[in-house]
Amino acid sequence: MTQRSSILSTAESRRPIVASAALDEFSRGGFHGTTVATVARTAKISPAYVFKLFPSKESLFVVALESCFAEIIEAIAQGADEAPEQTPEAILYAMGGAYAELISDRRLLMLQAHAMSVADIPEIGEALRAGLEQVTSFAKSRSGGSDDQVQSFVAYGQLCHLLVAARVDEHDTAWAQILSHGIRHPQ
Repeated sequence: MTQRSSILSTAESRRPIVASAALDEFSRGGFHGTTVATVARTAKISPAYVFKLFPSKESLFVVALESCFAEIIEAIAQGADEAPEQTPEAILYAMGGAYAELISDRRLLMLQAHAMSVADIPEIGEALRAGLEQVTSFAKSRSGGSDDQVQSFVAYGQLCHLLVAARVDEHDTAWAQILSHGIRHPQ
């Protein structure tokens, strides 16, 4: 093996580590509140090496967002596979439950919220739309549901984001009960 291929192998093996660190850090601090140095420290490499792997802070955020959506697809696929019946309604319901479990730790939820807040940055907006396309297309093809059913699935997912982010389940008031009626909350 040449030294050049050894360097590439090392760089390629570090990319997932940096992507994971970026997901964790950007989910906490958002795009503007997280530095490349913070991600580098979490990944236990130098900021210069992060920039060697990802040429900009935007590209680092994008890889975190891509990792986020990959985890979402994996979770909802598992949910679909475990649906008690293979009807569109049952599959979408099972995928919704799997997603609710996934966002209960808030890491993926918060990264998506941060991405929405900076979607006007072209690279991030494009990655966010690509992730939404993946989820929507997967839900449609895997469930066999109608466009209206898939739209409702995604809309309920967004409502779940609001409920979890705002910790609505911690409030036993009329307005909170209205918003969370029929929504499953992991315990």
